[in-house]
Amino acid sequence: MPADTPSRDPSLDGNAPDSSPLALVLIDTISDMEFPGGESLFRFALPAARCIAGLKRRAKACGVPVVYANDNFGRWRSDFHEVVEHCSRKGARGRPIVELLAPEEDDYFVLKPKHSAFYATTFDLLLNYLGSRRLIMTGFSGDICVLLSASDAYMRDFRINVPSDCVASVAARYSERGLAYMRRVLDVDTTASDALDLPLLLAQMRE
Repeated sequence: MPADTPSRDPSLDGNAPDSSPLALVLIDTISDMEFPGGESLFRFALPAARCIAGLKRRAKACGVPVVYANDNFGRWRSDFHEVVEHCSRKGARGRPIVELLAPEEDDYFVLKPKHSAFYATTFDLLLNYLGSRRLIMTGFSGDICVLLSASDAYMRDFRINVPSDCVASVAARYSERGLAYMRRVLDVDTTASDALDLPLLLAQMRE
């Protein structure tokens, strides 16, 4: 085993998938949406969250690991469980989305301080541990955090899917522009989630 490859944790065997060439990434899906523009984002994010939830169920059925890469909201003492609790509190605008996409015990997560899932996080290390070389990236906002995370993934030579129905921004045109840029510059496949053949993607990555 190479010196820079993290050792496997035997306690994870039979619980979380800890080896997969394909990973599903949920970017900033856990949010209270209580910020300027949050009302507009929520309007587009709720239907996208329903699509993400369906894709997550299919991914887990195929043994594809799920990784939450989520904003820490500047709360440097927080952990992901505290973020989930904060965003699912009574009266929070984003609560219906958090309930749809609540993380499960065997999901992975990283907290990010800036836009990209890769910047100043353990995301690289986790993907190396999993052996993932293709990422299905979903979440909010499609034209900011998803776009910048996909850009960093592209520069690291990952193959990337961003299902067009699994991202949302404060306006539909912003998501459309972001997706168009990803297709043109980052070689991203934006096929909608209901047309993604996950077993086929897994088989292709294992060839």
